[in-house]
Amino acid sequence: MSAFNPQKFSVTYRKGSTPTTPFVGRHYTLTHSEQTDDLFLWIDDAFATDQLTEKRNELFAEWLHKNGVYVLYIYVFVGNEHTEKAIQAIRYTIFKKEMPTLLTALRYGDATFFQTHPTLDQSPIYVHFHSNDKDFHTVSYLHTPSCYVFK
Repeated sequence: MSAFNPQKFSVTYRKGSTPTTPFVGRHYTLTHSEQTDDLFLWIDDAFATDQLTEKRNELFAEWLHKNGVYVLYIYVFVGNEHTEKAIQAIRYTIFKKEMPTLLTALRYGDATFFQTHPTLDQSPIYVHFHSNDKDFHTVSYLHTPSCYVFK
């Protein structure tokens, strides 16, 4: 993947979500097709779990209110007790490398929302890498959505 390509990207709003609302309860599901290299973003009032595949190459994100600040909190699945450590290491490395592209896609796909709510463009982003292995179960700060504007 490595570079965001708007030609290989689609956005779907579901269950009453629009380009500007709702704010509270807004959830994102971003998936990637390894066959076509396309990215798909669903914006909904819940995660679009019906869009998941066995390969588990998705990113979930939601707006949380923590310590008086709105935060864009992202979850990615690295592995569990059924995933070999070597596979988790590869997944972790790939997610870390591709995260700027994925965040650019999310920011691009919801650009109208960020224009409507400009203060959220300055909200911190935290990425929670889920793993049963302490080496890969981490949380990283990745700046703000404004850092991922497609140019």
